[in-house]
Amino acid sequence: MSDADLVASIEGLGDRLSAARASIARRFIGQDRVVDLTLAALVSGGHALLIGLPGLGKTRLVDTLGTVMGLAANRIQFTPDLMPADILGSEVLETSADGSRAFRFIEGPIFCQLLMADEINRASPRTQSALLQAMQEREVTIAGQHRPLGAPFHVLATQNPIEQEGTYPLPEAQLDRFLVQIDVPYPERGTERDILLSTTGTEDARSEAVFTGAELIEAQQVLRRMPVGDTIVEMILDLVRACRPSDPTAPAYVRESVSWGPGPRAAQALMLTVRAEALISGRLSPSPEDVFRLAGPVLQHRMALSFAARARGESLPQLIDRIAGEVTRARAAA
Repeated sequence: MSDADLVASIEGLGDRLSAARASIARRFIGQDRVVDLTLAALVSGGHALLIGLPGLGKTRLVDTLGTVMGLAANRIQFTPDLMPADILGSEVLETSADGSRAFRFIEGPIFCQLLMADEINRASPRTQSALLQAMQEREVTIAGQHRPLGAPFHVLATQNPIEQEGTYPLPEAQLDRFLVQIDVPYPERGTERDILLSTTGTEDARSEAVFTGAELIEAQQVLRRMPVGDTIVEMILDLVRACRPSDPTAPAYVRESVSWGPGPRAAQALMLTVRAEALISGRLSPSPEDVFRLAGPVLQHRMALSFAARARGESLPQLIDRIAGEVTRARAAA
């Protein structure tokens, strides 16, 4: 692909994403940052973990995304008694009319293109682990057979941050499979007024499809061809390594406050999401501001504060903002 063709593809994809945002806004009002981060995860080919209180529209957003992106979507309500077979599927023994018997595989809801894992932390670790292979390798192994999932395949999981009884925190290995963690806040007053007026009438607004599954795969390939400057690459490396308490370049306050930091998968996630951020904003390449804006969603679920830091009232979002700000200023001055 020539440079001119690549520029045309990037600009065309930016226009399509703008149309997707407008279509989503017909059913999911406001929360523009949440929408942009979720779109960034899909265009980057990754999964997203949405954390927010009940009633903030997480389920509605995922349902709308399935329509707008043209994806075959399924939803699983995670509960403590949910079993891996309820997600993956199972083999059943069938008897035919002639009396012969044979096993037939019945696909579970994971065989789709967009899976909503609702309240994922309510299922047991055994059931949560059923998603690990699917999220990383886009296939599952059942009865010794490898079964590929739909293409594309994305998991959008939701989690309630306030209820801890009857829940099982996600293990670090599974959290690391989520490209971004998206915190869903309360809407602003004006946005909440618009929600009241649009959702309590006789008709519900509808969104229209902007992409198809095949077009989303093409968009993911265009994103990976998007150029990234050496300054951005070095900034991502500086940021990720500064968040590791064992790294000699980490600031003293990181070594004091952080138990463990992000691995190389975090740097890969930043490389993809900053490109998506630029695309959604209508630009041809990412900027230092994109790295700063994506630092929190990409890194906060890949780090842990020490007990002493939590006792002092420190928080990961504030710590990441501080590190990202220092890295950005240092690179700008270099």
